[in-house]
Amino acid sequence: MATQLLIYETAVPVSHARHGTCSVEVGKGFAFARNVNSVPLMAIEFPQASPEYPVVFAQGADQVLPAVILGARQNENLYLAGDDSWRASYLPAFIRRYPFVFSPGEDGQTFTLCVDEAFPGLNREGRGQALFTAEGKPSEYVDQVLKFLQEYRLQFVRTEAFCKKLQELDLLEPMQAQFTLPSGEKISLSGFLAVDRKRLKALPADKLHELAASDELELIYLHLQSMRNFNALKDRLAPGSEAASPAAGKGDEAGRAGKADGADDSAAQQRPPAGASSQLN
Repeated sequence: MATQLLIYETAVPVSHARHGTCSVEVGKGFAFARNVNSVPLMAIEFPQASPEYPVVFAQGADQVLPAVILGARQNENLYLAGDDSWRASYLPAFIRRYPFVFSPGEDGQTFTLCVDEAFPGLNREGRGQALFTAEGKPSEYVDQVLKFLQEYRLQFVRTEAFCKKLQELDLLEPMQAQFTLPSGEKISLSGFLAVDRKRLKALPADKLHELAASDELELIYLHLQSMRNFNALKDRLAPGSEAASPAAGKGDEAGRAGKADGADDSAAQQRPPAGASSQLN
Protein backbone atom coordinates (compact mmCIF):
# COMPACT_ATOMS: atom_id res chain seq x y z
CA MET A 1 0.00 0.00 0.00
CA ALA A 2 0.93 3.66 -0.19
CA THR A 3 3.77 5.34 1.64
CA GLN A 4 4.47 9.02 1.96
CA LEU A 5 7.44 9.10 -0.44
CA LEU A 6 6.62 6.36 -2.92
CA ILE A 7 6.84 8.50 -6.08
CA TYR A 8 9.94 10.42 -5.01
CA GLU A 9 13.36 9.19 -6.14
CA THR A 10 15.84 11.92 -5.14
CA ALA A 11 14.18 14.47 -2.86
CA VAL A 12 16.70 17.10 -1.71
CA PRO A 13 16.27 20.43 0.14
CA VAL A 14 15.57 23.40 -2.10
CA SER A 15 18.36 25.96 -1.80
CA HIS A 16 19.63 28.89 -3.82
CA ALA A 17 23.11 27.40 -3.86
CA ARG A 18 21.82 24.25 -5.55
CA HIS A 19 18.71 25.42 -7.39
CA GLY A 20 19.25 29.15 -7.92
CA THR A 21 18.95 28.82 -11.71
CA CYS A 22 16.33 26.05 -11.73
CA SER A 23 12.76 26.18 -12.99
CA VAL A 24 9.96 23.64 -12.74
CA GLU A 25 7.92 22.78 -15.80
CA VAL A 26 4.79 20.75 -15.23
CA GLY A 27 2.10 19.87 -17.73
CA LYS A 28 3.90 16.94 -19.32
CA GLY A 29 1.69 14.26 -17.85
CA PHE A 30 1.83 12.00 -14.81
CA ALA A 31 4.34 9.34 -15.86
CA PHE A 32 5.96 9.63 -12.41
CA ALA A 33 2.88 7.90 -10.95
CA ARG A 34 2.68 5.05 -13.47
CA ASN A 35 4.02 2.37 -11.14
CA VAL A 36 1.92 3.02 -8.02
CA ASN A 37 -1.32 1.19 -7.29
CA SER A 38 -2.36 3.42 -4.38
CA VAL A 39 -1.58 6.85 -2.94
CA PRO A 40 -2.38 8.51 0.40
CA LEU A 41 -5.54 10.60 0.71
CA MET A 42 -6.44 13.30 3.21
CA ALA A 43 -9.82 13.11 4.95
CA ILE A 44 -10.82 16.50 3.50
CA GLU A 45 -10.57 14.92 0.03
CA PHE A 46 -13.16 12.19 0.65
CA PRO A 47 -16.11 14.10 -0.89
CA GLN A 48 -14.23 14.67 -4.17
CA ALA A 49 -12.37 11.36 -4.34
CA SER A 50 -15.05 8.90 -3.24
CA PRO A 51 -17.22 9.15 -6.41
CA GLU A 52 -14.30 7.99 -8.58
CA TYR A 53 -11.88 5.91 -6.50
CA PRO A 54 -12.10 3.12 -3.92
CA VAL A 55 -11.17 4.89 -0.68
CA VAL A 56 -9.64 2.51 1.85
CA PHE A 57 -7.31 2.59 4.86
CA ALA A 58 -3.71 1.40 4.77
CA GLN A 59 -1.73 0.11 7.73
CA GLY A 60 1.71 1.70 7.75
CA ALA A 61 4.66 1.01 10.00
CA ASP A 62 3.21 3.01 12.89
CA GLN A 63 -0.12 4.42 11.77
CA VAL A 64 -3.23 3.93 9.65
CA LEU A 65 -3.97 6.41 6.87
CA PRO A 66 -6.55 6.65 4.08
CA ALA A 67 -5.54 5.81 0.52
CA VAL A 68 -7.13 5.59 -2.90
CA ILE A 69 -6.71 2.39 -4.88
CA LEU A 70 -5.36 3.02 -8.38
CA GLY A 71 -4.64 -0.51 -9.58
CA ALA A 72 -5.35 -4.17 -8.86
CA ARG A 73 -1.75 -5.33 -9.28
CA GLN A 74 1.60 -4.18 -7.97
CA ASN A 75 3.17 -1.35 -10.00
CA GLU A 76 -0.11 -0.75 -11.86
CA ASN A 77 -1.98 2.55 -12.16
CA LEU A 78 -5.24 2.08 -14.05
CA TYR A 79 -6.03 5.79 -13.79
CA LEU A 80 -3.13 6.67 -16.06
CA ALA A 81 -3.74 6.63 -19.81
CA GLY A 82 -1.22 5.65 -22.45
CA ASP A 83 -0.41 9.31 -23.11
CA ASP A 84 0.26 9.87 -19.37
CA SER A 85 -2.95 11.87 -18.81
CA TRP A 86 -5.02 11.18 -15.69
CA ARG A 87 -8.25 9.28 -16.31
CA ALA A 88 -10.41 10.88 -13.61
CA SER A 89 -11.75 14.35 -12.89
CA TYR A 90 -10.35 14.54 -9.35
CA LEU A 91 -6.59 14.40 -8.82
CA PRO A 92 -5.44 13.50 -5.28
CA ALA A 93 -3.42 16.19 -3.52
CA PHE A 94 -0.57 13.71 -3.02
CA ILE A 95 -0.12 13.65 -6.80
CA ARG A 96 -0.63 17.40 -7.19
CA ARG A 97 2.10 18.32 -4.73
CA TYR A 98 4.78 16.48 -6.75
CA PRO A 99 7.71 17.16 -7.29
CA PHE A 100 7.73 18.98 -3.93
CA VAL A 101 7.51 17.53 -0.43
CA PHE A 102 8.24 18.56 3.15
CA SER A 103 11.04 16.80 5.02
CA PRO A 104 10.51 16.89 8.81
CA GLY A 105 13.30 17.99 11.13
CA GLU A 106 14.52 15.95 14.08
CA ASP A 107 12.13 17.80 16.38
CA GLY A 108 9.15 16.91 14.20
CA GLN A 109 8.03 20.53 14.32
CA THR A 110 10.10 22.09 11.55
CA PHE A 111 9.92 21.16 7.89
CA THR A 112 12.23 21.72 4.94
CA LEU A 113 10.97 22.18 1.39
CA CYS A 114 12.43 19.50 -0.87
CA VAL A 115 12.18 18.83 -4.61
CA ASP A 116 12.61 15.55 -6.44
CA GLU A 117 15.63 16.11 -8.66
CA ALA A 118 14.63 13.05 -10.69
CA PHE A 119 11.58 14.95 -11.98
CA PRO A 120 12.17 15.61 -15.72
CA GLY A 121 10.47 19.00 -15.43
CA LEU A 122 13.21 20.35 -13.15
CA ASN A 123 15.48 22.24 -15.53
CA ARG A 124 18.01 25.05 -15.94
CA GLU A 125 16.71 26.22 -19.31
CA GLY A 126 14.06 28.55 -17.91
CA ARG A 127 11.10 26.31 -18.79
CA GLY A 128 8.12 26.75 -16.49
CA GLN A 129 8.25 28.46 -13.10
CA ALA A 130 11.52 29.78 -11.64
CA LEU A 131 12.33 28.72 -8.08
CA PHE A 132 14.25 31.90 -7.25
CA THR A 133 14.15 35.51 -8.36
CA ALA A 134 17.08 37.34 -9.94
CA GLU A 135 17.80 38.75 -6.46
CA GLY A 136 18.16 35.23 -5.07
CA LYS A 137 14.91 35.19 -3.08
CA PRO A 138 12.26 32.43 -3.29
CA SER A 139 9.87 33.15 -6.14
CA GLU A 140 6.13 33.69 -5.81
CA TYR A 141 5.73 30.19 -7.21
CA VAL A 142 7.76 28.74 -4.33
CA ASP A 143 5.70 30.78 -1.86
CA GLN A 144 2.53 29.17 -3.23
CA VAL A 145 4.11 25.72 -3.07
CA LEU A 146 4.96 26.35 0.59
CA LYS A 147 1.38 27.41 1.35
CA PHE A 148 0.03 24.30 -0.34
CA LEU A 149 2.38 22.00 1.58
CA GLN A 150 1.60 23.77 4.87
CA GLU A 151 -2.10 23.17 4.26
CA TYR A 152 -1.34 19.58 3.30
CA ARG A 153 0.52 19.11 6.57
CA LEU A 154 -2.36 20.59 8.55
CA GLN A 155 -4.83 18.25 6.87
CA PHE A 156 -2.45 15.33 7.42
CA VAL A 157 -2.56 15.94 11.18
CA ARG A 158 -6.37 16.11 11.10
CA THR A 159 -6.49 12.92 9.06
CA GLU A 160 -4.24 11.17 11.57
CA ALA A 161 -6.68 12.10 14.35
CA PHE A 162 -9.62 10.75 12.33
CA CYS A 163 -7.87 7.43 11.71
CA LYS A 164 -6.82 7.16 15.35
CA LYS A 165 -10.46 7.51 16.37
CA LEU A 166 -11.48 4.72 13.98
CA GLN A 167 -8.87 2.49 15.59
CA GLU A 168 -9.93 3.41 19.11
CA LEU A 169 -13.52 2.50 18.22
CA ASP A 170 -12.28 -0.77 16.67
CA LEU A 171 -14.13 -0.10 13.41
CA LEU A 172 -11.46 -1.21 10.94
CA GLU A 173 -10.96 -4.73 9.64
CA PRO A 174 -8.76 -6.28 6.92
CA MET A 175 -10.47 -6.61 3.57
CA GLN A 176 -9.76 -8.16 0.19
CA ALA A 177 -11.04 -7.32 -3.28
CA GLN A 178 -11.30 -10.03 -5.92
CA PHE A 179 -11.68 -9.52 -9.65
CA THR A 180 -12.49 -11.97 -12.44
CA LEU A 181 -11.53 -10.75 -15.89
CA PRO A 182 -13.39 -11.70 -19.09
CA SER A 183 -10.44 -13.98 -19.84
CA GLY A 184 -11.15 -15.89 -16.65
CA GLU A 185 -8.05 -14.59 -14.88
CA LYS A 186 -8.63 -14.00 -11.18
CA ILE A 187 -6.92 -11.15 -9.34
CA SER A 188 -6.92 -10.65 -5.59
CA LEU A 189 -6.02 -7.34 -3.94
CA SER A 190 -5.35 -7.32 -0.21
CA GLY A 191 -3.37 -5.37 2.37
CA PHE A 192 -5.98 -2.73 3.14
CA LEU A 193 -8.56 -2.00 5.82
CA ALA A 194 -12.19 -0.89 5.71
CA VAL A 195 -14.85 0.09 8.22
CA ASP A 196 -16.99 -2.84 9.31
CA ARG A 197 -20.66 -1.91 8.95
CA LYS A 198 -21.79 -4.20 11.76
CA ARG A 199 -19.33 -2.69 14.21
CA LEU A 200 -20.41 0.79 13.14
CA LYS A 201 -24.08 0.00 13.73
CA ALA A 202 -23.25 -1.53 17.11
CA LEU A 203 -21.62 1.64 18.45
CA PRO A 204 -23.30 3.26 21.46
CA ALA A 205 -25.53 6.21 20.64
CA ASP A 206 -23.18 8.69 22.28
CA LYS A 207 -20.26 7.54 20.11
CA LEU A 208 -22.35 7.81 16.96
CA HIS A 209 -23.42 11.28 18.02
CA GLU A 210 -19.78 12.31 18.48
CA LEU A 211 -18.92 11.04 15.01
CA ALA A 212 -21.89 12.85 13.50
CA ALA A 213 -21.14 16.11 15.32
CA SER A 214 -17.55 16.12 14.05
CA ASP A 215 -18.61 15.22 10.48
CA GLU A 216 -16.54 12.05 10.77
CA LEU A 217 -19.63 9.88 10.33
CA GLU A 218 -20.09 11.45 6.90
CA LEU A 219 -16.49 10.57 6.04
CA ILE A 220 -17.13 6.97 7.07
CA TYR A 221 -20.17 6.68 4.81
CA LEU A 222 -18.29 8.28 1.91
CA HIS A 223 -15.61 5.64 2.41
CA LEU A 224 -18.19 2.84 2.48
CA GLN A 225 -19.99 4.13 -0.60
CA SER A 226 -16.69 4.30 -2.47
CA MET A 227 -16.34 0.52 -2.22
CA ARG A 228 -18.59 0.24 -5.27
CA ASN A 229 -15.76 1.78 -7.28
CA PHE A 230 -13.95 -1.55 -7.14
CA ASN A 231 -16.38 -2.57 -9.89
CA ALA A 232 -15.23 0.37 -12.00
CA LEU A 233 -11.64 -0.64 -11.28
CA LYS A 234 -12.40 -4.07 -12.69
CA ASP A 235 -13.78 -2.45 -15.85
CA ARG A 236 -10.49 -0.57 -16.24
CA LEU A 237 -8.70 -3.93 -16.25
CA ALA A 238 -10.45 -4.97 -19.46
CA PRO A 239 -8.08 -5.02 -22.47
CA GLY A 240 -8.21 -1.74 -24.37
CA SER A 241 -10.40 -0.12 -21.72
CA GLU A 242 -10.42 3.67 -21.43
CA ALA A 243 -12.53 5.12 -18.61
CA ALA A 244 -15.38 7.39 -19.62
CA SER A 245 -14.81 9.81 -16.74
CA PRO A 246 -13.39 13.26 -17.59
CA ALA A 247 -9.62 13.31 -17.70
CA ALA A 248 -7.56 15.66 -15.58
CA GLY A 249 -5.35 15.87 -18.64
CA LYS A 250 -1.68 16.58 -18.92
CA GLY A 251 -2.17 20.01 -17.38
CA ASP A 252 -0.79 23.35 -18.45
CA GLU A 253 2.28 25.39 -17.60
CA ALA A 254 0.88 26.37 -14.21
CA GLY A 255 2.20 24.93 -10.97
CA ARG A 256 0.60 21.75 -9.72
CA ALA A 257 0.74 22.83 -6.09
CA GLY A 258 -0.97 26.22 -6.25
CA LYS A 259 -4.68 25.61 -5.75
CA ALA A 260 -6.50 22.36 -5.25
CA ASP A 261 -9.58 21.17 -7.06
CA GLY A 262 -12.87 22.62 -5.93
CA ALA A 263 -16.04 20.63 -6.26
CA ASP A 264 -17.79 23.41 -8.11
CA ASP A 265 -15.22 24.84 -10.51
CA SER A 266 -13.25 23.86 -13.58
CA ALA A 267 -10.05 23.38 -11.61
CA ALA A 268 -11.06 19.73 -11.20
CA GLN A 269 -10.17 19.30 -14.86
CA GLN A 270 -6.64 20.70 -14.71
CA ARG A 271 -3.74 21.23 -12.43
CA PRO A 272 -4.19 24.27 -10.20
CA PRO A 273 -2.57 27.51 -11.37
CA ALA A 274 0.37 28.97 -9.51
CA GLY A 275 -0.51 31.95 -7.36
CA ALA A 276 -3.94 30.64 -6.39
CA SER A 277 -5.07 29.65 -2.90
CA SER A 278 -3.67 26.63 -1.10
CA GLN A 279 -6.85 24.75 -0.17
CA LEU A 280 -6.65 20.99 -0.68
CA ASN A 281 -10.18 19.92 -1.51
